[in-house]
Amino acid sequence: MSLLDGIPHRAPLPSHHPWLRAIVGEEGWQAAIGDLVAGQTTLLGFWGEPDAVHMALLAGETNEIAVVSLECSDGSFPSVALAHPPALRLERTIHDLFGLTAKGAGDTRPWLDHGAWGGRFPLGKQKRSSAGKAAPYRFLPAEGEALHQIAVGPVHAGIIEPGHFRFSANGEHVVRLEQRLGYVHKGIEAMLAGASLDQAARLACRTSGDSTVAYAYAFARAVEAALQRDAPPRGHYLRALMAEIERLANHFGDIGAICNDASFALMHAQTGILRERCLRAADAAFGHRLMMDVIVPGGVARDVAPGGVAQMRQLLAEIRKAFPRLIELYDNTASLQDRTVTTGIVRAEYARQFGAGGPVGRASGRAFDARRSVGYAPYDQLSFEVPVLDAGDVNARVWIRIREVEQSLGLIDQILDRLPQGEIRIPVTPSGEVCEGMALVEAFRGDVLVWVRLDGDGRVARCHLRDASWFQWPLLEAAIEHNIVADFPLCNKSFNCSYAGSDL
Repeated sequence: MSLLDGIPHRAPLPSHHPWLRAIVGEEGWQAAIGDLVAGQTTLLGFWGEPDAVHMALLAGETNEIAVVSLECSDGSFPSVALAHPPALRLERTIHDLFGLTAKGAGDTRPWLDHGAWGGRFPLGKQKRSSAGKAAPYRFLPAEGEALHQIAVGPVHAGIIEPGHFRFSANGEHVVRLEQRLGYVHKGIEAMLAGASLDQAARLACRTSGDSTVAYAYAFARAVEAALQRDAPPRGHYLRALMAEIERLANHFGDIGAICNDASFALMHAQTGILRERCLRAADAAFGHRLMMDVIVPGGVARDVAPGGVAQMRQLLAEIRKAFPRLIELYDNTASLQDRTVTTGIVRAEYARQFGAGGPVGRASGRAFDARRSVGYAPYDQLSFEVPVLDAGDVNARVWIRIREVEQSLGLIDQILDRLPQGEIRIPVTPSGEVCEGMALVEAFRGDVLVWVRLDGDGRVARCHLRDASWFQWPLLEAAIEHNIVADFPLCNKSFNCSYAGSDL
């Protein structure tokens, strides 16, 4: 049974690959919302165009994916967020960028638009001039005896990205946390429109710097799906090698940062050394510490450097020597466990409802990993496990990262052992017709979705990029409730959501 069987729709569009996309009317749109509310499907993505909105859906049992699209002839569409809260921020973003109105929406506050663009609805059919200075943002009220508010950000210490956090607290106990993001909106989707594939690939991989490889990977696979081309085997393996190095580097950074916010700087220093080793190995093998501009549509732009494989094996040996002692140190430090165990719990039903990916979802029992659940080359040929826990606290999110480090080490071993010979890139030529593609790739914090439409000349007509953080940030608000204010940095680091990836 197809995911679309229960949703009234027109015939699926033959130009969309690899999953179905179908045009629906309002009845079909409401049926799709009903499936989300019933838990039969998970919201993978929700984005707009000047005259249409699209939802990417994941079937709960089969992991089948489909996209439903609603034409907005009158500039409006039935609200998804009214019945399904995970859609809220994406729905508000659609209005900010395109001017499309969600009928019946309960929250119509702007999300990305801070009133600093010099106009409104920049990607919509009818752009509007700015009405002057924007009104102050209306944070949701919290009522109760002896409540006070604590405003944090948007400017933070160090090199942290900007974001505002408004706490309502009774003494030290948090009653409500509300986030205000959008401060690093870059207009990436506007810049992608009309770009060549080379230009678009460079833009896509800069969406969120710590996930450079994942975004480039997802964009390349989406373009290849649209054109129905496939990268050569060696290209697939080199992409996976880079993805696992990126995962290692970020997991080491996250584990150390969590411990540092619990005043255990020794772990931060030691994992920082391992992260630096990963970045140096990446630079030696692929010419860039973050491996920017290496993954491109058609394969990879450069092969691993001479001696790069030997450097990777040396890196694995160093990690395997040092990391087990750090795990033991984490596990046997009582003062550290006191801060992380039972702190910042994400309930399993919330993780399922919001489709939380990465360590946030897997620490709360949601066993979704795009490498396994959806599957793509070369992971369909590699052996690995997806670690899952159900405690849902900071400690569980640390342990998921620890276990994923171990899995990545094993994956890199397999990749290096099986790395095929041959070409690393194939030409990607225009099809002469409009075509669409979508891809889902597992980044270190969860799944990255890219949807792209190419014109007949092979240029990007429209592209949407969705970070896992869109569905994780709201869960951080829920996780900190009933904890103390001093535990917020610890909870925040254990999520490590992307500001840039959510601000587009």
